[in-house]
Amino acid sequence: MPVSPSRTAAFDVLLQVDREDAYASELLHSSRYAKLSPADHGLATEIVMGVLRWRSTLDREIAQFSSQKLEKLDIEVLTALRMATYQMAYLHRVPQRAAVHESVELVKRARKRSAAPFVNAVLRKASNQTEWAQKLRGVVAELEGEPRTPEQPPTVGNLAAKYSHPAWLVERWMKHYGWKAARNICRYNQTVAATAIRRPAPADEAELEKAGVTLLNGELLKTAARVESGDLNHTVPYREGRIAIQDEASQLVALLVGKGGNILDCCAAPGGKTRIIADRNPGARILAAELHPHRARLLRKLVPARNVEVITADVRALPVSRRFDRVLADVPCSGTGTLASNPEIKWRLKPEDIVDLHSRQLAILQAAMQHVTPGGRLVYSTCSLEREENEDVVEKALAADASSRVISCRSELERLRAENELAWEDLDSFTSGPYLRTIPGIHPCDGFFAAILEKG
Repeated sequence: MPVSPSRTAAFDVLLQVDREDAYASELLHSSRYAKLSPADHGLATEIVMGVLRWRSTLDREIAQFSSQKLEKLDIEVLTALRMATYQMAYLHRVPQRAAVHESVELVKRARKRSAAPFVNAVLRKASNQTEWAQKLRGVVAELEGEPRTPEQPPTVGNLAAKYSHPAWLVERWMKHYGWKAARNICRYNQTVAATAIRRPAPADEAELEKAGVTLLNGELLKTAARVESGDLNHTVPYREGRIAIQDEASQLVALLVGKGGNILDCCAAPGGKTRIIADRNPGARILAAELHPHRARLLRKLVPARNVEVITADVRALPVSRRFDRVLADVPCSGTGTLASNPEIKWRLKPEDIVDLHSRQLAILQAAMQHVTPGGRLVYSTCSLEREENEDVVEKALAADASSRVISCRSELERLRAENELAWEDLDSFTSGPYLRTIPGIHPCDGFFAAILEKG
């Protein structure tokens, strides 16, 4: 009996994520899997994202039933075990025998036939002892309600184990944000993030409605919308690029750039922020720079506005002499604010990566600051929760360049509220000193940081 298309796709995606440092969401929405039926695509997505979210928890349970150390297993074997364990624990509608049988067949398909009896034995043991699965289901059920405040703050180890996160990340968040915020971040990361888009034009919204997509108002922004139901990815407006998925916090960062006549977007791909800047500044001259040629091509496709010039260039050696009154430096970062959508990041990121990123981010920001005209503004942003990538970068750049100063994001948030763009009422929760800060689980969005620098 052949393996179902959904599990075959899930297996292949998980292997590619592991071997190539690819991103699961990009793979699942690639042309390779476009022909899957909606049901198969849905199950493949559920398995892939579930395995990535709960990987350390799954490994801990698999280890109970395995006669071999997990680090000695081939990745194909371990992936098949994780898939079956996830389905047995979390997917009530999937028969256990189907999860077991198809994982064994996937191992054979991967030319690891000699490991098939081992996989079968491990999964049979797991299926015969159900207490572990019931415990895991309890954690998932708890995510659907408000967290109960414990009498004592949880330890780093307890929080990391319960919500399947690396302990070193949890420790950082507890130290920087406190244990309650760290718990909220971990909880949010284990849920399916809402699909957010920029509020579409009336004709596009009508087309979405006709295709069965129901939209809700944005929670942060009145200019955003959230998908309540329906398959956005197969609609004509989405396929033609008229609508793009973009977290509300990401949209908010783009709005902070404000109005200008000559605008630079330093690290522009994939282009969501560039598009918002162009929409809000139709008369401006906008330069969108992207280091990688293939990402620059994607940017040009997503942002067809005539007033946007796309170039393939490194902002640290930008081939232009003119200066700009508005600059966005949305720099490459660890992405720890996006783990709900990109759970693979938490398993591949290492503490030393943050040190390396800090140096790169500082170099980009210092280069970008040289392109701001006197009186102009630069927005520095990341989708990271880590201080080294955020406040520390800004403060070090300002210490080396006294010609710029930080201005409070609060004034820009108040401007957006006055312009009827902001839906979120609690502006204090958005700010940390002069900086913008969104925190997953405290805000219904990704974790973003932004600073506004003004050139003297």
